[in-house]
Amino acid sequence: MSAAPASAVTRPQYPPGFRARRGLNWFILGAMYASYYMCRYNFRFATPGMVEEFGFDMTQITGILSAWSVAYGTGQLLNGLFSDRIGGRASMIIGAVGTIVINLIYGFASFAGTFSTFALIWLLNGYFQSFGAPGMIKINAAWFNRRERGTFSGIFGFMIQMGQVAINNLAPKILAGFTIGTWVVAEGEWRWLFRIPPIFAAVMAVLVVLIPRETPEAAGYPGCVRDDSDTSAGDTASVRVSLRESFVTIFRHPLVWLYAVAYACTGAVRHSSDQLSVLYFEQYLHLDLKAEPPAVILTMNIVPLVAVLGSLLSGMVSDKVFGGHRSPVAMGLYFLLSGVLTAAALVMWSGVVGPTDTGIFLGCLFLILVSFSVNATHSIVGAAAPMDIGGRRMAGFASGVIDSFQYYGAAIALPLTGWLLDRYGWGAWYPVMVVFGLIGGCAMLLVMRKQRRLKSQAPAGASPS
Repeated sequence: MSAAPASAVTRPQYPPGFRARRGLNWFILGAMYASYYMCRYNFRFATPGMVEEFGFDMTQITGILSAWSVAYGTGQLLNGLFSDRIGGRASMIIGAVGTIVINLIYGFASFAGTFSTFALIWLLNGYFQSFGAPGMIKINAAWFNRRERGTFSGIFGFMIQMGQVAINNLAPKILAGFTIGTWVVAEGEWRWLFRIPPIFAAVMAVLVVLIPRETPEAAGYPGCVRDDSDTSAGDTASVRVSLRESFVTIFRHPLVWLYAVAYACTGAVRHSSDQLSVLYFEQYLHLDLKAEPPAVILTMNIVPLVAVLGSLLSGMVSDKVFGGHRSPVAMGLYFLLSGVLTAAALVMWSGVVGPTDTGIFLGCLFLILVSFSVNATHSIVGAAAPMDIGGRRMAGFASGVIDSFQYYGAAIALPLTGWLLDRYGWGAWYPVMVVFGLIGGCAMLLVMRKQRRLKSQAPAGASPS
């Protein structure tokens, strides 16, 4: 795909007040989804306590994560379709209420200590969290023009990752124990990880009810966003579509399934590196999280920040250099990811990574590099591409289809990884991820080939998503 000439990329002109209103909309939705992250990534900080208290092995821990991923992926398909019918804001509110309730149940009712109890509760959390992304992407599709979506998906990713930064800093403090007046939480009380973060989600849910609007038209700014996929009149009802129309249109789209396969590979790598990192610190690098070791705290804060940097750079390049096309950038990123993972595996096998100053530094460095590479594909494939494909009317289901595969990929990769780690140790961790990186790159190559064929068959001036 050739790059668009610089003269073709012009800054959209908007009426006074539009950008500020969009920014407010955008900030509240981003903060809402960040609170979802706090009620999702709390699990990884609880895993050492669960292993110690109940004796779970890696296969069981990854099995619980796999149950979450299957529920989230299936929920994305169903709830993406529903969000096109009920609207993005309603979807995000339903998801917030559900994830608040389920986190509290996990925090107060997880004393049975059986694998099935934990897996069932966390499976339900996965389903309710799956309302969030389709609703958020659907609303943003109505507020951003095509050549803004990659860049703003990257910036939006910064807000989302702030939820991970928040839980990365809050969780060690909870695990270290604290006292507020007569309220005492002892060291290592991991269940509080599921009792405190829902408070933040509840506050944001109230703000989502009160402030965001689903379209510029609903906020008093008609005709500001041109949607190549949209043939509707442009009022608030134009973002709603029948279940049948959304399903048939997106299900038959010539590119959606190739994007989905690639995104499955993103999910396999992203969730393995994210969710198992705390156990990696404790079991392989021998760092005690309750002591708040600087290497862990620093790494866990840098990881989401470089994830944002990767998302932002990839989005800007796809917008400004490739004229809103995502596949060339994504293909390069998947092959870059494969190279980083291969280097990480070779260094681990050499025995340099381990519980020494140099070994800890290298172990943390590779987590950071992997995060940059895999999250750079996260925004453009998982957020910008569904907006391009579905437009304001069907972005919810387009997101649901593509994003569901991220979690199906994780559901396949996590149990496989857990089984290998139980048998062969942490040296098997990165090699599993390399395979998925290569598959993702090949899928994006096929997207580019398909786009070239579609462009040759399309009327003059049309641009395939």
